[in-house]
Amino acid sequence: MKTKFTIIAMCIGIFLCMLDTTIMNITLPAIQKGMSVDLNTLSWALNIYTISFAVFTIPLGRIAEILGRHRVYIIGLFIFLLGSVGCGFSKDVYQLIAFRAAQSIGAAIVFPTSMVIGISTTTIEKRQNVIAALGVTQGLAAALGPTIGGIVTQYLGWRWVFIINIPLIAIALFICLFSLKLKNEERTFAKIDVVGAILSMLFLFSLTLGLVKGREWSWFSAPIILLLASSLIFLLLFIKYEKQCKEPMIPINLFKNRQFIGASLTVVLSNLFLIGVTVLLPTFLTKIQGENELRAALLVTPISAMIFIFSPIAAILIKKLGSRVVIFSGFFAMTLAYVSLAYLDVSKSYTQMMISCLLLGFGYGIIVGPITVLAASDFTGELLTASQSVIGVLRQIGTVLAVAIFVSSLTANISSAKEQALRYSEIEINKLQIPNENKKIMQKQTEKQILSEIRDTASTQHISAGERDAIIEKNYQKTLGNLEGSELNKAAREQIKRKVVKQVDAKIKKINEAINKTIIKIKNYTQQNISDAFLILYKWSIPFIFISCFISAYFFRARTRE
Repeated sequence: MKTKFTIIAMCIGIFLCMLDTTIMNITLPAIQKGMSVDLNTLSWALNIYTISFAVFTIPLGRIAEILGRHRVYIIGLFIFLLGSVGCGFSKDVYQLIAFRAAQSIGAAIVFPTSMVIGISTTTIEKRQNVIAALGVTQGLAAALGPTIGGIVTQYLGWRWVFIINIPLIAIALFICLFSLKLKNEERTFAKIDVVGAILSMLFLFSLTLGLVKGREWSWFSAPIILLLASSLIFLLLFIKYEKQCKEPMIPINLFKNRQFIGASLTVVLSNLFLIGVTVLLPTFLTKIQGENELRAALLVTPISAMIFIFSPIAAILIKKLGSRVVIFSGFFAMTLAYVSLAYLDVSKSYTQMMISCLLLGFGYGIIVGPITVLAASDFTGELLTASQSVIGVLRQIGTVLAVAIFVSSLTANISSAKEQALRYSEIEINKLQIPNENKKIMQKQTEKQILSEIRDTASTQHISAGERDAIIEKNYQKTLGNLEGSELNKAAREQIKRKVVKQVDAKIKKINEAINKTIIKIKNYTQQNISDAFLILYKWSIPFIFISCFISAYFFRARTRE
C-alpha cells in the first residue's frame, strides 16, 4: 500500500513540475492586463522557470542522492509551494519573476528525485509499469498546461493558475510524510562534483538563455553568438572533465548505451514538435480566429486526451511490436499531424484541426509512454539517477528549442505579413474615389488596426452627419449659383434642395459601399497573410519531423522473436 501511495505522490510532483512549464503561456495576456506590464518584462516569468529548471536539475538531483532523496524531495515540495503561493499573490511583475524562480528551484529538486524514488519502489523486473506511469505523467502535464491555464483563467482569474498547485502539493506532502522513510535513509557516499556542476550549469544557462532571447536580441547579435559559442565551449569542457573525474556529476557511461542515446534524441525531438503545436495553436485560435482563451484551450484538448489514452497502451505495443516500430509509428503520426496543420482550412469548421490534434496526441502518446522506460534501460543506483536527470533536462531543452524556433519564426513571419498587408492596404485605399484627406485618415486607421491586430466591427458609414450636411449645403449653393438671374420661389428652392440631398445621399452610399468593400478586402488579405504566417511553420517542419521517424530505426531494437 505504501508503495502505491509513494508512486502517486511522485506522479503529483512530476505533474506539477511539467504543468508549470506550459500553463502560463495562454494566461500571459490576462497577466499583462492585470499587472499593466509590457510583454518583454513579463516573458521573464516564463523564461526564468525554463532556464532555472534546466540548469539546476542535474546538480540538485545529484545532491539529493548524497543528502538523502526523501528529505530533499520534501524540501523541494516546500520550495515549490512557497513559489506557487508567492506567484499567486504577487503585487507586481518583479515579485512574480522572483517567485517563479523559487518554483523552478523546487521543480529542479522534485522532478529528478520523483523519478528515482518512484522507480526505486520496485525491482528492475517489475519497474516497467511504474516508469511508464511516471513518463506518461510528464507528457500529459505538459500537454494539459494550455488547456488547464485557459479554463482556470477564464473562470477564476490568472492568479489561480498558481494557487491550484497548493492543494496538490499538500496532498503530496501528506503522502510523503506517511510513506517515505525519513530516518536512516540510504545515501550515496560521494563527493559533490563541484567543477562538473558549475560547467553543466554554465553550459545549460548559456544555451537556454541564448535560445530563449535569440529572437528579441537578434540571432546574429554579439550577445547571442557569445552565449551559444560559450555553451559549446562549456559542453566540451564538461565532457572532458567528467571523463577524468572519479565521481562525476553525470557518468559518461550513460552515453555508451545505444538505447539511452536514442531515448535522449527522441525526448528532445518529440517535445519540440509537441510544444510547437500546444503553444502556437491556442495563439492562432485567439489571434486569427477570434476565439476566447477558454474555447481555444478546449479545442486543443484532444491532444491531451489521446496522450492519456495511448500512453499506457504503448507499453503493450512495445512487447508485441518492439520499440523500433512503436517509436517510428509515433513520429510518423506526428508527421501526418504536421502535414494536416500545414494545409489547415478553418473557414468552414474545425474538423481538420481536431483530426490534426488527435494524430499529434496519438503519436506523442505512444512515444512518451515507453520512452522513459527505454531511457532507464537496466540502470541502477547512480546511473539510474543520472539517466532520469539527463532526460528531465532534455525535455526542458526540447521545450526551449520549440519556443526559440517556432515563436521566433512566427514573430518574423507575422512581421513580414503585416508589412505586406500595409502595402496592400495603401494600394487599395489609393484606388478609392475619395478626397486625399480621407484617404490619409483611412490609411492611418488601417495601419493602427493591422499593427496592433485589433479585431473590431468597424462602422459601415464613413461620412459623418456633419460632413454630409456640409456637402449638401455646398452642392445646393453651387446649384443656386448656376441658376443666378432666375427668380426662384420658396417651393422651387425646396425642390432643388430635395434633389441635391437625393444626389448627395446616392453618392455617399456609393462611397460607403466602395470603402466597405475595400475594408473587407484588406481584412481578408491581412487575416489570410497572418494565418499563413502560422501555418507555414508546420510546412517547414515536415521534413525534420519525418527524418525523426528514422532515429528509431537506428537506435532502438526491433522485436526479438521468441
